[in-house]
Amino acid sequence: MSVDTDPAAPSEDHAADDLARQLGEAITDLPEYQRFVESKQAVEDSDEVQSRIDEFEELRQEFMLARQSGDAGEEDVRRVQEAQQRLHEHPVMAEYLDAQDALEARFEGLNDLISEPLDVDFVGESGACCQD
Repeated sequence: MSVDTDPAAPSEDHAADDLARQLGEAITDLPEYQRFVESKQAVEDSDEVQSRIDEFEELRQEFMLARQSGDAGEEDVRRVQEAQQRLHEHPVMAEYLDAQDALEARFEGLNDLISEPLDVDFVGESGACCQD
């Protein structure tokens, strides 16, 4: 038995998909999103920040390898933490991290609005199987 459906016919599924696309488009107009995009570009354009990222990633990779072989010590942890702190203290990177936090907070608010009529917080419960 075959059920033929008209793919051009609107359906409830398509309405939700359309709303999701509209939401995505609307998000691109949010000041928080614009700030995030601009600060991300500033990070990518900054040679100094890129150098600090490379330094941090190199130290982190060395630490991970040392930890796997059982050779990682507190000095290794301290070096990685200091490199991360130097990276995060750079004004361009600090602005990016702040913009990212603001955008995430906005997303949480949007999630709350979406979840409200459903009486379910999908994002908050994802990966939390069997919680009471």
